[in-house]
Amino acid sequence: MYIPHTDADREEMLKTIGVKSLEDLFGSLPKEHLFRHLNLPPAITEMEAFNELKYIASVNETTENLTCFLGAGAYNHYIPAAVDQILRRGEFYTAYTPYQPEISQGTLQAIFEYQSLISAITGMDVSNASHYDGATAVAEAVNMAYHQFRGKRKKFILSPGLNPQYLETVHTYIPIDGNQFLGEDLPLSSPPSALYDLIDEETALIVVQYPDFFGRIYDYTQLIRKAHDTKTLVAIHVNPLSLGILKTPGAMDADIVTAEGQPLGIPLAFGGPYLGIFASKKEYVRKMAGRIVGETRDNKGNRGYVLTLSTREQHIRREKATSNICSNQGLMTLAVAVYLSLLGKQGLRQVATLNYDKAHYAADAITSIPGFELVFDTPFFNEFTIKCPVSAKKINEYLLDNDIIGGLDLSEYYPALKNQMLIAVTEMISRDDIDALVDLLSEVAK
Repeated sequence: MYIPHTDADREEMLKTIGVKSLEDLFGSLPKEHLFRHLNLPPAITEMEAFNELKYIASVNETTENLTCFLGAGAYNHYIPAAVDQILRRGEFYTAYTPYQPEISQGTLQAIFEYQSLISAITGMDVSNASHYDGATAVAEAVNMAYHQFRGKRKKFILSPGLNPQYLETVHTYIPIDGNQFLGEDLPLSSPPSALYDLIDEETALIVVQYPDFFGRIYDYTQLIRKAHDTKTLVAIHVNPLSLGILKTPGAMDADIVTAEGQPLGIPLAFGGPYLGIFASKKEYVRKMAGRIVGETRDNKGNRGYVLTLSTREQHIRREKATSNICSNQGLMTLAVAVYLSLLGKQGLRQVATLNYDKAHYAADAITSIPGFELVFDTPFFNEFTIKCPVSAKKINEYLLDNDIIGGLDLSEYYPALKNQMLIAVTEMISRDDIDALVDLLSEVAK
């Protein structure tokens, strides 16, 4: 790390704040947490450092050399080469939204196109320029509903079918003081209708997932109608790729749509950076956190792009802002915009269909093995829950020994779901891969 301060600079700063030495400055800190000297190895050359890092990286096993059936929110999809090529252009290589629209028209236009594409695939009126990831977007939906009702409605219904990591993020993000969270403790097999009796005049928001964490597809139209009878808002968290073939949340009359954008041209990358998609009906746009890019005309009639509705943001409204978020995942939004532009409407449908068909072939093949069965008879997209004759942990260890990353061991999040596994199948999985998985599962079941 390069620290530019000279000894004279430090002396001047210490004098200004009225401290004699660095020791005095850090005197209030516990001594056991102070490091006088970093324990670094001897210096090496750039070539030696590069070789060392390359060796460390070679130990990692990735989806390039392992077949992956693990999903649960992050998926191994094919990313066209043009996505990365455009991301690496100097004009775009930043994660931030520019504050100077007059010199950043290209970046602003790219974000505007992203917003337009998200609105199109979700069926919603408006989209912001993104949040940090899917979990943050879900938490921001709860936050937005709270502000929409000016804090007067303090009841939030969270479906038990939500990703458990998203539930944890909501509870970390939203203060419990005065707020009530219901629904997540219902039986995991509960259909959407199980939420009906929880809705009343005090409910601000219902949050559901589509397809849900266990892969199940529900039509939430009736739930939304029931919610709207009490003016309760409904947020649907979607797998955006599934919208290539499934009914859109907009067609269900959802108020808010969130999503993890990773399936749309973003690599797994050890868990990030990812992308929080956020869209809503136009009437709620002033309570929506994050940036929105708008299209306009300059004084010469030329098309131009600007940031709009910045007055909601925390750098202007400070503690009165609806959220502390004012930046976005600019580079990731560009990846999604390029990916969707390359695929087009028919291409998105084709990829979604491949995911659907391959997942159903896999489910049929796996359940033909004695001892393996589908846990739910609900329709699914590209993920499904399997009950196994032995522990999922044991199965995954055996699969990994044979160069296959198995599904998610659900007992890691739900101890009661022993011997249950969530399996994801994407377009990257071939029929031969599925057949190899079935052969190995047959051996484990013996």
